[in-house]
Amino acid sequence: MLDTREAEGGGDWSGSFAGTSFIFSHDAVLNTLEGDPRFFFDDSQTPQAQGTGTEEWGGGGDYWGGENMTLPFAGHPVGAKSAKEAVSAEDKIESAYRFLLADLMPFGKNARIQLEHGGMNESTEHYETVTYWYGLPAPSLIQTDQLKIGDAASETAHRYLSPQASEPYEITSRYEWGPDTIQGREIYPAQTDRGRTTKTSSEFTLRIDPKNVGVLLRRKLDYSYPNQRAEVFVAAGKEWKPAGVWYLAGSNTCVYSNPGTPKELGATQHNVQTSNRRFRDDEFLLPRALTAGRSTVRIRVKFTPVTIPLYPGYPVPELAWSELQYTAYSYVLPAFHSR
Repeated sequence: MLDTREAEGGGDWSGSFAGTSFIFSHDAVLNTLEGDPRFFFDDSQTPQAQGTGTEEWGGGGDYWGGENMTLPFAGHPVGAKSAKEAVSAEDKIESAYRFLLADLMPFGKNARIQLEHGGMNESTEHYETVTYWYGLPAPSLIQTDQLKIGDAASETAHRYLSPQASEPYEITSRYEWGPDTIQGREIYPAQTDRGRTTKTSSEFTLRIDPKNVGVLLRRKLDYSYPNQRAEVFVAAGKEWKPAGVWYLAGSNTCVYSNPGTPKELGATQHNVQTSNRRFRDDEFLLPRALTAGRSTVRIRVKFTPVTIPLYPGYPVPELAWSELQYTAYSYVLPAFHSR
């Protein structure tokens, strides 16, 4: 629906995503709404916003029950319950909208707003969309450095120190982008990367812009390790100042229960499943008070495990802090000019 890297001449933008309006069928086909919305901001490969059905983005569940509804910020204003119930060709046109007036989604470099067509992205319904956004043609978030864990040269350049970290290991997996294969055609092939895990702490140095008003620290990780929690510190001379707690709940292992009879009210099942989406990007904000005026920042992450079983009675899995890559983005005042 929107990719600001290509809109209005492309390039980097600072702005806010403000909403969408869209037609999703010309034949009263509502099940195309089984697709997930996924919103990506500022180079993230993991969606920072994701739903489990497009109709929820339009303010309704279960296809709004087939009814039309209009609220100030969300709705399904036109479209019949089904093609059989349509009284005219126009009545088969289905539309929805969502406006973010009080809860704009800001971005400092780019935004990608996407909707799947159908639960497996296989629907052939024709979508017509408008995306509302505001922008200035310059970034307020700029990448200033990147540390690749498991790469000896990068670790040395960034003074990476983690004496009890694991040896580098390879991971072949995917991000959460949707179905891997559609109608026999591979859409998202697996990728291979390297990283480490630690059960104590890691330290490293990253370059930042001295004019920053804060820093966004992004970590690429292996999400097979659950409930990754660490205390974050920034060096100030010989002292380490706390910056906060970095916590990512859950993992890509889950409990699947679908008893089916009678009417989904049968005995609970505990089917443990692990998806092949082990790659994930996660973010932590370093406050301006710890970064302003500095050209580099020395960071320590101290693993502080959370021992929560997947479900009661299930053993706690192996816990560790995973790190494949750290990227520093500096928040700056955008230097833009009129186009």
